[in-house]
Amino acid sequence: MSPLPPEAPPQAPPVDPAHAIDEAGGTVAQHGELASVDTTVFDGVRERAAAILLRYPEPRSALLPLLHLTQHVEGHVSRAGIAFCAEVLGITTAEVSAVATFYTMYKREPVGRHLVSVCTNTLCAALGGDDIYAAVRERLDGIGHEQTAADGSMTIEHAECLAACDLAPVLTVDYEFFDKQTVDSAVEIVDALRRGEKPHPTRGAPLTDFRSVELLLAGFFDDPAVGGLEAVAGPSAAEESLRGARLAEERGWTAPPVPDEGSSS
Repeated sequence: MSPLPPEAPPQAPPVDPAHAIDEAGGTVAQHGELASVDTTVFDGVRERAAAILLRYPEPRSALLPLLHLTQHVEGHVSRAGIAFCAEVLGITTAEVSAVATFYTMYKREPVGRHLVSVCTNTLCAALGGDDIYAAVRERLDGIGHEQTAADGSMTIEHAECLAACDLAPVLTVDYEFFDKQTVDSAVEIVDALRRGEKPHPTRGAPLTDFRSVELLLAGFFDDPAVGGLEAVAGPSAAEESLRGARLAEERGWTAPPVPDEGSSS
């Protein structure tokens, strides 16, 4: 019986020229898509975009604040926003999308005038966070996670953790804290926002609106468009968070010194 001929090595599938990676790090299809998107809505912030790039030795490192800048303009990260960031940074829209869809602070649908985030993680939930979220939903005609009230006043969302367990349950409005909430106090905050009022946070700066905060998060802390440095003024820590440090100071408690590297314990 004759031996079987050796199998031919597998052949790589043909590559569509439109989807081959080129020297610019993208494909013909991606570059064509970038060129076809109208980004003129961002013409008014191109100087700000250039200022962001100057902060970093590598342009692509500016992507996170640039995405906040696009949300300042449109209230979310749109297809045009992705194309704008790719154009400014010289990267592909796929690379921008990978980041924009990874972080929860970047919204893919338009956000209302305010963003209300209710913590429903373990401790807040056990102390009433789930009830607060349910009451806020009911007050806003039953809208759900990342949905916006019909009047455009606010978007609500579950928050996995707002890093304020000592003040639970908590919610934030445009990332400013309202601590030790109850169902009644949370509903009153929502009602005030719908009336166009801006209740003062327990901690943090006075409320503005979601788009103004996005300009701050893009790094323009002293910009007159968002109220200058007063826009970021306000207490950031609560007495509960500082109590341990103050007790240690009053009683002379100190941590043991860190041993020198290589010394025996």
